[in-house]
Amino acid sequence: MTIDFWGLGLQAVNVLILVWLLSQVFWRPVAAAIAKRQEAAQAVTEAAKITQAKADKALAEAAQARAGMAEERTALLDAAKAESESATKAALGEARTRADAIVAAARDAVRKDADAARKANEGAASELSLTIAARLLHRMVSPAIQSVFLTQLIDAIADMPASDRAALVADPEGIEIVSADDPGTEGDAAQGEITLAVQTALGGSPDIRFSRDPGLIAGLDLRSPHLVVHNSWQADLAQVRKAVNDAA
Repeated sequence: MTIDFWGLGLQAVNVLILVWLLSQVFWRPVAAAIAKRQEAAQAVTEAAKITQAKADKALAEAAQARAGMAEERTALLDAAKAESESATKAALGEARTRADAIVAAARDAVRKDADAARKANEGAASELSLTIAARLLHRMVSPAIQSVFLTQLIDAIADMPASDRAALVADPEGIEIVSADDPGTEGDAAQGEITLAVQTALGGSPDIRFSRDPGLIAGLDLRSPHLVVHNSWQADLAQVRKAVNDAA
């Protein structure tokens, strides 16, 4: 068996280097940290001893002072009890007054909220009713209904003061007849019938043009820059809405 002295020597050197590195890099910092912790612990211990001594002294002084405060404490407690009873009675009276005021205010608020909720529900119900009515009226639109509205428009023109009719005839911008469906879509005959009826009722030949407003549902409105004649189911529903809101 052959011994490799060179290899053993190198391993020994490596071990020495490792030991030196550990002593420099690990053991010294660890030892320093331990020493610092010991110093800190010693300082804390000394501070605790000082604090304990102060506490013992304070306790002794407190015990001595407490011995002479028994009678004063009893007198103070009696006085405080009497004052507390008086303050309690006053506080109860004030609390009762405030509670009564709060209850009254709460009742008033509840009443107002109930009234507001009732009005809101009534408003919502009326709007829903008007919406349903408008949908039903849409289904009832027919030439016969339009004929009735034309008659109503002619009657409204006839009931105008003569000066208003003359102003409509003389207006250079003419008259606009508005319907849910453009009368012109029903043919020149329907448009001509409306034109002739309106001009005859006015007693003149103003320029008449036609336009469409589906919001009318059904009817014929007469519009000019200075005068408007509402004659439609939309106008009727608006009057119903106003009456409901005014009655609320």
